[in-house]
Amino acid sequence: MTKLGMVIDKRRCIGCQACANACKMQNNVPMGMLWNRVLTDGTDIVDGAFGVYPNLNRSYTPVACQHCENPACQKVCPTGATYKDDKGRVEIDYDKCIGCRMCMAACPYNARSFNWEEPVRDPDFNYGGKDVPVRPKGVAEKCTMCQERTDKGEEPMCVKSCPTKARVFGDLDDPNSEISKKISEKNAYTLLPEQGTRPQVHYYN
Repeated sequence: MTKLGMVIDKRRCIGCQACANACKMQNNVPMGMLWNRVLTDGTDIVDGAFGVYPNLNRSYTPVACQHCENPACQKVCPTGATYKDDKGRVEIDYDKCIGCRMCMAACPYNARSFNWEEPVRDPDFNYGGKDVPVRPKGVAEKCTMCQERTDKGEEPMCVKSCPTKARVFGDLDDPNSEISKKISEKNAYTLLPEQGTRPQVHYYN
């Protein structure tokens, strides 16, 4: 059994947005949407700071779909469009999605986007990986953990593009994998554990 996941070293994250932009390009994400966001801790603006001058601090939390073991989005989907695949990823069958947005309401991580209008891309063509499905108007979409890449044994593009190597991707069910060792050694944690969703994306400081 394989359970793919990720661990993010927040000390290494410099808020450069490389992960967000690489994800957008790889997955053909339209203008005005992001699957991968980098939040600035303690503030509601990008690259803000917290504290009182001159004692200011800045840190970042990258957030995307957490690929939960117990996904709230899957429980509320009326058509089965949201599902867990055989590698533990939470995915969306766009042909089954009816655009009800129940998954968006249920997700505690605000990790989904919705195509309200015909997707607009700049430049005006599909720029994602050749195997990435093009999503139509009226469906929910989100991080797939770069399914098309990871099915071939490659890293997600956010991991590959991170200049500080803040992200480690791998099999959570393999105790000898780098990700499992990092989570154990660094006392990694998940976001909003009180929600009971058991995310497969972990963080440490």
